[in-house]
Amino acid sequence: MKASAFLYPWDVIGDPDAPARIADLGVAQVTLAAAYHSTRALTPRHPRHRVVTAEHAAVLYAPDDRWQGRALRPYPAGDWAPGDAYGEAAEALAAAGLDVHSWVVLAHNSRMGAEHPGTSVVNAYGDRYPWAPCIAQPATRAHLTDLAAEAAARPGAGGTELESCGWYGLAHLHAHDKIAGVGLGEAGQYLMSLCFCADCRAGYARCGHDPDELAAAVRRALDPVWRGAATTPGWAGVEKLLGAETAAATRAWREENARALQEAAVGAVRAAAPDGFQVLLHADPVTYHCGANAGADPRHILAVADGVVVPCTGGPDLLEPFAAHAGERTVLAANLTVVAGMGGSPATLAADARHAARSGATELRLYHAGLASGDDLALIGKALSGGG
Repeated sequence: MKASAFLYPWDVIGDPDAPARIADLGVAQVTLAAAYHSTRALTPRHPRHRVVTAEHAAVLYAPDDRWQGRALRPYPAGDWAPGDAYGEAAEALAAAGLDVHSWVVLAHNSRMGAEHPGTSVVNAYGDRYPWAPCIAQPATRAHLTDLAAEAAARPGAGGTELESCGWYGLAHLHAHDKIAGVGLGEAGQYLMSLCFCADCRAGYARCGHDPDELAAAVRRALDPVWRGAATTPGWAGVEKLLGAETAAATRAWREENARALQEAAVGAVRAAAPDGFQVLLHADPVTYHCGANAGADPRHILAVADGVVVPCTGGPDLLEPFAAHAGERTVLAANLTVVAGMGGSPATLAADARHAARSGATELRLYHAGLASGDDLALIGKALSGGG
């Protein structure tokens, strides 16, 4: 299967050996970050540094003039990716014979939430999640749609992968995180991720549900969870806590808005990109799930995008609902963590790839070539050459 390795521009810029090293792994493609959230990343082979701190969510190129006069606009990167860092890295990778696709993170931006708090998801207790823009807000959705178009269709890119193209919720890796004291379970995570910002409250009201009563119902539903009660797995757990009718109402509102963003973002990318440009979404087939792999209805999303990138490090089960609706040209990319220190298993990459293929995978995504140790890269190269 065709394999693509994730990279950041700072993995390449300033390291003249990086493009050939990636090409020598045996990958045909690189998925290169063009718009990315804040992070701290190792660069274990770079000749000039070992740690890069991206202080805030940023575009890794110079944004154009479409943003003039707009309150919500992308933030340029600091010294971790100055100027057109994406373009510089992409050019070097292409010169090594690699196909370059852009990697665009959308609804995940802590700086925007800090500077424009009204854009953020607000839970049933009134707490804001600054890392999670509310995708039901028209202005926020317009911003994310235009960001998708600009960041995806970079010069020379053959396609894009849109991450966080949907709801982000409570779950979020944060500095010195201290939220694991109560086991929320899937149901608790869902309830703590429901948004009650002004736009969502108005949306609930239009659907016939009093937003104050709904928020109070969510808080009551969570009371036993805070006392330590275990929750029933899956959607049945949400229904048990909140009631089936009320749970269905919240889910319908969220699915409607996730679909709207996904359709708008993909449409905007297609309008901005040349013919044949491939558009994939990082996705989870469980529609109420939040996060980087946003919940998406398999039938719907595969009618909108060219395919999906699906997390498969723990096994390929999430691929199968998408495979059931795949067409002849649908891309189903199995995303495998290949960094041993991050819970990946580069030693079993060949076997994991075969397992994913049996579940419908047509391509592989390797997370993440820039973060991997030398031993990890050797194992990846062995697997892709057929020796694993």
